[in-house]
Amino acid sequence: MPDRVALAGIVYVLRKGVAWCDVPVQVVGCSGVTSWRRLRDWTEAGVWPRLHEALLAELRATGLLDMDDTAIDGSHIRALKGGLTSVLRPSTAVAPAPSTM
Repeated sequence: MPDRVALAGIVYVLRKGVAWCDVPVQVVGCSGVTSWRRLRDWTEAGVWPRLHEALLAELRATGLLDMDDTAIDGSHIRALKGGLTSVLRPSTAVAPAPSTM
């Protein structure tokens, strides 16, 4: 599967908010599973930070990067596996009943 087609599947999931299994092959050109596998492989290979750096460099070189109107926010993308934290998470379990003895 060509990289561009797999990338189209990844972008489709991000833009539409659908599950990987709901990616329409007729629209994207490949299955959601194929796109997900490529995303996994590219993530493990460190592609995304390098791509981000290359994109910023290209935008700077052409004068199209205006950091005055920039906001960084990832709240619109779900973190299904959570994230790293140095703080212990409080328990959500029901507190044990007091002893009657």
